[in-house]
Amino acid sequence: MDIAKAKRRENIAEYILYLWQIEDLLRALQFSPEAVYSQLIAPRKDIEEAQKPVFLMWYMDIANLLREEGKEEKGHLEHTLHLIQDLHDLHLQLMNLPVGEHYRKTVAQLEPELPRLRSVLGNPGMSDTELCFRALYATMLYRIKGQGENHAVGDTIALISPVIGELAALHGKVERGEIDLFKKADDE
Repeated sequence: MDIAKAKRRENIAEYILYLWQIEDLLRALQFSPEAVYSQLIAPRKDIEEAQKPVFLMWYMDIANLLREEGKEEKGHLEHTLHLIQDLHDLHLQLMNLPVGEHYRKTVAQLEPELPRLRSVLGNPGMSDTELCFRALYATMLYRIKGQGENHAVGDTIALISPVIGELAALHGKVERGEIDLFKKADDE
């Protein structure tokens, strides 16, 4: 809960990947409140005893959302998929607006790899942004399993990470009002 709030505020991409990890942890713990408490909350020394029930409720709220959305076994919460769609909308704007000049150069390095990534991870209707998130998450899971970069998307992470990193940073700046997407260069 505390980590998620901080990640949401600081980096939308890390927030999305963190929530995906929480989804998988909850599934692995079979949505059991006892297991969630003993594995994810009780060991944490940074949480005051009085706050632990609040954390349990947060985890169980996510578990309930997964159940409500029929994603007990696989899939991601609509909340994160909507955030990815928001990021993809920003991506599309950056591909056309003057403020996206550097971003377009970063994306251009990744574009030749997208068809192969899509054949490995995606489906025809999936946005490039969601495809990149799925590749990042797959890489994270492979690293957790100790398989490093030895998988079908590992060689493209060096191209994906800068794209998603820059997109997340620009999203944060837009959200905080630090940049105006539609400001023309001569408006300065």
